Amino acid sequence: MKPNLFRPLRCPRIQRVPLVTALLGGVVLLQAADGPQKPLYPGAKPVCSCEDLARISLPNTTINSATIDPSNGWCRVTATVTHPPSGDRVRVFIGLPVTNWNGRFRGNGGGGYSGGSAGSLRGPVAQGYAAGATDTGHEGGSGSFALDANGRLNWQAIRDNAYLGIHDMTVVGKALTEAFYGKTPRYSYFVGGSTGGRQGLMEAQRYPDDYDGIVSGCPAINWHRFIPAILWPQVVMVNAKNFVPKSKLDAATAAAIKACDELDGVTDGVIDDPPRCAYDPKALVGTKIGDDTFTEADADVVRKIWEGPRGQDGGFLWHGLARGTDLFALAATRGSPLTGRPFSIPLEWFQYFLLQDPKFDWTTLTPAGFERLWIQSVEQYGAVIGTDDPDLTRFRDRSGKVIIYHGLADQLIPAEGTIDYYKRVQQKMGGAKKTSQFARLFLAPGVDHGFRGPGGTPTGLMEAIIRWVEAGQAPDKLLAERRDSSGKVSGRRPLFPYPQVAKYKGTGSTDEAESFVSRPAGGGLKR
Repeated sequence: MKPNLFRPLRCPRIQRVPLVTALLGGVVLLQAADGPQKPLYPGAKPVCSCEDLARISLPNTTINSATIDPSNGWCRVTATVTHPPSGDRVRVFIGLPVTNWNGRFRGNGGGGYSGGSAGSLRGPVAQGYAAGATDTGHEGGSGSFALDANGRLNWQAIRDNAYLGIHDMTVVGKALTEAFYGKTPRYSYFVGGSTGGRQGLMEAQRYPDDYDGIVSGCPAINWHRFIPAILWPQVVMVNAKNFVPKSKLDAATAAAIKACDELDGVTDGVIDDPPRCAYDPKALVGTKIGDDTFTEADADVVRKIWEGPRGQDGGFLWHGLARGTDLFALAATRGSPLTGRPFSIPLEWFQYFLLQDPKFDWTTLTPAGFERLWIQSVEQYGAVIGTDDPDLTRFRDRSGKVIIYHGLADQLIPAEGTIDYYKRVQQKMGGAKKTSQFARLFLAPGVDHGFRGPGGTPTGLMEAIIRWVEAGQAPDKLLAERRDSSGKVSGRRPLFPYPQVAKYKGTGSTDEAESFVSRPAGGGLKR
């Protein structure tokens, strides 16, 4: 897949088609609004037309189209990569700004089972990046791609989605960027959250030469463990024959926040260090919730969801949802009488990847059966899509940098799994100090999987990774912002690299970042 590194790629010498520049006004405005990065090749211009790229020859790659997008004036390329003799088809989408290229390539990730989409290119290209995305070999967000037409596991499609597709996109994207501008991208960055966060760390682990900097949000690493684990709340309710309504789940969350909000010295509706919160839902037993009463059986369900999956011997399998998160996301119910409504991603993991039975009835799953399938998931898929290898030696040695960030109220991917991974990286890479020279983790209290909630949303991540990679300035803190309904900033809070947390100084407004200082975590966020 790699182009010849010793012979620069150039556009074929065919008749030039005039570059379309009349539609670039909107792009320029977007660049100004979003703060474009300083160009690394001042005055760089395309050396050929967009249409010329259709003639580029790359191994196992077909350029399907290369045209100027009439809606924004940038060059849009679609390609298909195969891995003979499998017959697979990985679609790659590349966007190239006709003017104001900033000299960088940016890869964009996907979400859930979706490897990515062409729509993710619009923002980065408007900011001056040559950008790429891919469907990683299948369309849509279903996990059904794991089975072939005969109902057997399609291992090529699974590998394409797990790691090959993103690497293919990166190789093709860099080659087309070089051909279009006559220069290689000076730096390359990958940005993604959830599955995209996993894809970024997968690149650092498997293909350390692909990117100089990676921004990995709420990463779906430990996939082989946490994906089956997030069906656990439904298994708990089925086994207890007690489907808990949303009102009671919300009441348990609100009670936990009320009980633990002040542990950090600030009352703001946020649990800053969820593992330190020991609130037990037994305190709610007997309380009226609407027209119903919170029961001991309800408390037991909530307790087991917070605790996380356990084996038949009581042994730990995986982390549960933290206190303060939205329990209904994974313990959803519906109907009258209530029945469970499992999240589609883990359900499809059981149906297509583990049991190869699209009609599998999840309501028949016992805790013992869950444990067996959880173990199968770990053994069968860990090496393919686990993305939990802590050995980042090759990425570090080529001066790669990675920022990982995760919301502590994540209702889909427990942040404890990311903390565990980062701790293992520290152990493997020579300790906390040495690890912080190339990888840093930031934890955001009070925000969920989409970084929404009463806490602040991390900002400035792209600027932070660029300063680290290009200027050697490691991020000592990030700023998290809260905004009101009109979009106006209503508060700021600093986020410090793990295991440091923000501590209120005791004076000043709690809405101002300057009122907080860094201190070691208080024992809940494991060090």
